Amino acid sequence: MITKKIRHFSIEQICDSGQCFRMTKLDDNKVEVIAKGKYLIITSNKDEVTFSCTKEEFEEVWKDYFDIDNSTDYEKIINSIETDDVYLRNAATYGDGIRILNQDLFEMIISFLISQRNNIKRIRSVIKKLCEKYGEKKIYKGENNEEIVYYDFPTPKALFSADINDIRALGTGYRDVYIKKAAEDVVTGKLDLDKLKTLKYEEAKETLLSLYGVGNKVADCICLFALHHTDAFPMDTHIISIVNNEYNGSFPFEKYKGYSGVLQQYMFFYDLR
Repeated sequence: MITKKIRHFSIEQICDSGQCFRMTKLDDNKVEVIAKGKYLIITSNKDEVTFSCTKEEFEEVWKDYFDIDNSTDYEKIINSIETDDVYLRNAATYGDGIRILNQDLFEMIISFLISQRNNIKRIRSVIKKLCEKYGEKKIYKGENNEEIVYYDFPTPKALFSADINDIRALGTGYRDVYIKKAAEDVVTGKLDLDKLKTLKYEEAKETLLSLYGVGNKVADCICLFALHHTDAFPMDTHIISIVNNEYNGSFPFEKYKGYSGVLQQYMFFYDLR
């Protein structure tokens, strides 16, 4: 167990922010997280956050995953919002515990292909089934030595080898073809994930748009939630509606260059609630 005092961090808000589909609320201020091949329980009490892991694991995995290494100055971003932008200031105040996660790239590609024309509850259900069928089974030993079984996210090879009809049977629907093709592109080397991680936002988005089934919104979600390009600004129906109603159809990107994606998360979360 390790406890940290972290400002602008709410595990409940992060869980409900729509950027991660393998977090589950266990209780008030207590959330289960499966990521990077690891299992974690986080408990928060105001600014105090407790992670059910060793100091070494926190430093190696979770510090970066939850963007706690000070690479993104959330305080500065919130304070930069124009005083006359009442909507955005309210949204940032409401969701100021949200952080942009550094998630696994292949997992985000598959997750947001599944997310198309879908709702969060169903996305989580499909991804859970996908992991249980094709992911590696693992065991986490809890505080009292109790064993918790969980599953890693499937590898590209596992999904490439899977029968497409079996993938569809998990509830993916027409997205089964997208999943198979993305896995094939990685396995055959057509899509180089390591190279993709080195590209700037515009180049990364262009590469992602070349994948079968990936449009602008999905590409921006992957750029924001896996590659940490915080100037990516996913535009779904919620955000389009907000931009039209609050900004006359044109969000002021020039004012928030380099971190508009963080503001997008505040807007999305505020709109959902």
